[in-house]
Amino acid sequence: MSDVEEGRAQHASAVLRFASLGSGSKGNATLVCDGETRVLVDCGFGMREAEKRLARFDLHPSQLDAILVSHEHGDHVRGVGALARRYRLPVYLTPGTMRSGRLGTLPHHHWVTPQQRFVINGLEIDPVTVPHDACEPVQFRFHAHGRSLGVLTDLGHPTAHVAEAFHGCDALVLECNHDVQMLAEGPYPASLKRRVGGDWGHLANVQAAALLPRLGLDRLQRIVCSHLSEHNNCPERVLDTLTPLLDGDDSRLSVAAQDHGLAWQRIA
Repeated sequence: MSDVEEGRAQHASAVLRFASLGSGSKGNATLVCDGETRVLVDCGFGMREAEKRLARFDLHPSQLDAILVSHEHGDHVRGVGALARRYRLPVYLTPGTMRSGRLGTLPHHHWVTPQQRFVINGLEIDPVTVPHDACEPVQFRFHAHGRSLGVLTDLGHPTAHVAEAFHGCDALVLECNHDVQMLAEGPYPASLKRRVGGDWGHLANVQAAALLPRLGLDRLQRIVCSHLSEHNNCPERVLDTLTPLLDGDDSRLSVAAQDHGLAWQRIA
C-alpha cells in the first residue's frame, strides 16, 4: 500500500461509530469505536455469550481497550467482571458502582467522577449523572473527530441536567423502555409497575419523545431506541411515538434488539 492509499484508509476509518450487542432486560452492551479505540459500555451478558456476540462484529474481547460501566444492575454488569479478569481489561466506573459488590475483583479499574471528562487514547468521554435506582449511576457522551454520541439509557425521568448534558449530539442511543398503557395493563405486580414507571425507574416512550426536541433534533443523524421491555413495549409503539417528531420520516430511527443488537452505525 502506498503512503497515499494508507492515508486514505486511515481517513476512512477515522469516524465515530457504535453498535449494540443487545439491549433489553436480559442484557445490554454497546460498542463505541473512533477508528483507534474500542470500548464496551456495560456488559449484561455472561462471558461466553459476550464473546459470541462480539464475534458477530469480528471482534475478540482482547481487542477492547476498556469496559465502561453505567451502574451495577445485573442486565448491565453480568459479564463485566469475568471479561475483565480473563482478558485483563481496564474497567471505568464510579466508586458507588464498585461499592455495590456485584463486579467482584477487577484487575484494573479507574474511578469515574460524574461531570468530569476523561480520555481513553483519543476518545473523550463525559460521564453524566442520571436519576436511576442504583448506587451512583452515570450515562456517557463520547467525542471524537468533531462528532459526539450520547448513550442515554436507564433513567427514570429526563432532568434539565440530562437535557443540557446531551444537547447537540450527532447520534443518540436512547432508552424507550415502556409504553405507559402496556405497563399499566401488563403482567407486572403493582410494586414493580411503580418502580419501572417512577422517577427513578425507566424512561417511557412518551418521555423519550418529550426529551428529543430538547436535545436538538436537526443535528441528530441517528436515534437508536434501546432497552425496550419485552412485556411492556414493542418496536411498533416506539416508532409510532417518535416518528411524528421527524415529520413522518423514520429513516433516522433504529431499534436495538435484545437478541441481535444493532449493526455498526457510522456518524458522518
